Amino acid sequence: MTSRESIREPLRLMTVHAHPDDESSKGAASSARYVAEGVEVMVVTCTGGEAGSILNPAMDRPEVLENMSEIRKQEMARAAEILGVQHRWLGFVDSGLPEGDPKPPLPEGCFALVPLEESTERLVRVIREFRPHVLVTYDENGGYPHPDHIRTHEVSMAAFDAAADPDRFPEAGEPWQVLKLYYSHGFSKARILAFDEALKARGMESPYGEWIANWAERADPGERVTTRVECADWFDKRDDALRAHATQIDPTSRWFFTPLEMQAEIWPWEEYELVRSLVPSPTPEDDLFAGLREPALRAG
Repeated sequence: MTSRESIREPLRLMTVHAHPDDESSKGAASSARYVAEGVEVMVVTCTGGEAGSILNPAMDRPEVLENMSEIRKQEMARAAEILGVQHRWLGFVDSGLPEGDPKPPLPEGCFALVPLEESTERLVRVIREFRPHVLVTYDENGGYPHPDHIRTHEVSMAAFDAAADPDRFPEAGEPWQVLKLYYSHGFSKARILAFDEALKARGMESPYGEWIANWAERADPGERVTTRVECADWFDKRDDALRAHATQIDPTSRWFFTPLEMQAEIWPWEEYELVRSLVPSPTPEDDLFAGLREPALRAG
């Protein structure tokens, strides 16, 4: 059965992430919105986040460090419950973020060093089982240059093509053609400037000054955006899901500095870049399923 023939079924969205907590900091409100609309949403997490540091001082305790792997699984389960999404671990080991000059080598057996064919096959299995119509992943820079984020991009792109090819991984299930592929884009320069200006206009302190001052050193993903999904009504769920990752998210950090009502007024969207589409879907769009909701296409 092809994806075009089965589109009478509920629409399905898959988002592919590197670590637990990425699903809550990237596109979580969109996911919650689509769940509320009856779309089936699955989050795939490539690694267990074992190498993550404790970024919340309140969780920096010996018993947490000793059980980091299990705690991160519990955090992920809670975040998935809050968002209403299905969840699947891909089962690879966190590569960590090497630091220093020169940077140390990545640990043997980590996700970023696993042969691409192996990790692609594992994601293809999940795609063919869940049969998403839309897949969301990171751009070629990984959103930021963490080895696991870059590898997540590479695996997602390879699996998008391989899942539909009956000659690739024949033991991994019946072929399935995903119809649209997006990159998620979080903090565009325009968004940060808008928040900075709004906070200052209300006489509030802005945490974005240093970020804006250093922007010349990085590309602006906002210039690539094709699709804005309005999802302000689900920003509270996004933030609750973020806080569920208590080892990684400090509730006093800038993630939560801009009031939700201000965010809803100024920037009520999450943003994406349409990269591949097998259906007509002129940009700009306001829906990841643009081009997939028409009765003619649903009828196959």
